Amino acid sequence: MAECGCNCGGNANEKDVLLYACSGGANVGEVADRAARQLMDEGAGTMWCLAGLGAEVEPIVQRAKDAAVNLVLDGCGVDCAKKVFDRAGVTNYTQIKVTDLGIEKVKGVRATDEQVSRLVAKAREILAQAQGKTT
Repeated sequence: MAECGCNCGGNANEKDVLLYACSGGANVGEVADRAARQLMDEGAGTMWCLAGLGAEVEPIVQRAKDAAVNLVLDGCGVDCAKKVFDRAGVTNYTQIKVTDLGIEKVKGVRATDEQVSRLVAKAREILAQAQGKTT
């Protein structure tokens, strides 16, 4: 097995489902982060390093380029995570914006379990489509 090279212990030859969350300071960032972690815990994919992609750490950028699916969970229309992908030259991604699910961006308010569940459900739907499964 060829090691990935980014110290994650992963196989560089795997075609991964990688999950990225904006993790911003408002409730919608928390929704994205918690949803990505829940999806990872359920085995839907591997939460991956958005900061490493933004820092242009070559093994992380290459793994994103080689991934079967990159699911980008952005909190709002500022599109920070999407912009990291665009800047890194990684084009094979699908983006979900938390605010597009009818969740209002509010600073100083915690995410609710219902909001996280709403994003997880949408992410499962998109992952199923991307992997050729029916929902």
